[in-house]
Amino acid sequence: MADIAAKDVAQLRKLTGAGMMDCKKALVETSGDIEAAKDWLRKKGLAGAAKREGRAADQGAIEVVVEGGVAAVVELNCETDFVAKGAEFKDFVGALANQVARDGDADLAGQAYDGSTVGETITQMGSRLGERIELGRIARYESADGILDGYKHIQNDRGTIGVLVELAGVSPDDANAQSVAHDIALHIASAAPRFVSKDDVPADAIEKEREVLTELTRNEGKPDDVIEKIVTGRLNGFYKDYCLLEQGFVKEPKTTIAKLVDGLGSGATVKRFVRIKVGED
Repeated sequence: MADIAAKDVAQLRKLTGAGMMDCKKALVETSGDIEAAKDWLRKKGLAGAAKREGRAADQGAIEVVVEGGVAAVVELNCETDFVAKGAEFKDFVGALANQVARDGDADLAGQAYDGSTVGETITQMGSRLGERIELGRIARYESADGILDGYKHIQNDRGTIGVLVELAGVSPDDANAQSVAHDIALHIASAAPRFVSKDDVPADAIEKEREVLTELTRNEGKPDDVIEKIVTGRLNGFYKDYCLLEQGFVKEPKTTIAKLVDGLGSGATVKRFVRIKVGED
């Protein structure tokens, strides 16, 4: 099997408007030849590439639903913000979020919807509105003994960022914990962390960052005997940028998220979170 680079998949998607998995399959089938992959997609009828070349579904809308012990976030993509902020489009993504919360997120495209399937409804909507429309990212959390919360950032009349967060080790009825969970969801939307804690950062990512910082520090002319100390300090900055618990709370930057959570009791912790922004990988 050909070794397909992510950048080539992204380029093919941008050129054809096809889905990411279809683009990867096309490149695998054509040994990484982008021009041949474009033809492969056209032959399979997967992209309509001949008339949509250069157009990609990188706009869209997001909806967040939190009901009791279930939370869901759904992204639906299209080509223009004009379509994304239309009532039909927003109502549909809202209906999908409710469906995911109720029925689960497995094979959403194949789930029944209004006498058809979700996938067929999306195809029909795309034909009617004259744009490529496709499902984006989907997440669903369930919690029986913790707190789930969510946040939707609205811009240009539709949701553009969706966040789900789960706190564990707290009572679902604790009003203070509920407030903190919502504050953390809002913070995640703004600060865009990638990981909950340092422990969640993959070892290879840390090693790569260390190598980059070491080379950067050496190129700045720092003495060899202090490079390691400087790199360690800069790695701490990396953690503050990308690890939720290390970040300063957006409302009170001198207070870290870890300290905010600690205030809920010794067993309180952020179990997981997801952040989805329209048009962002």
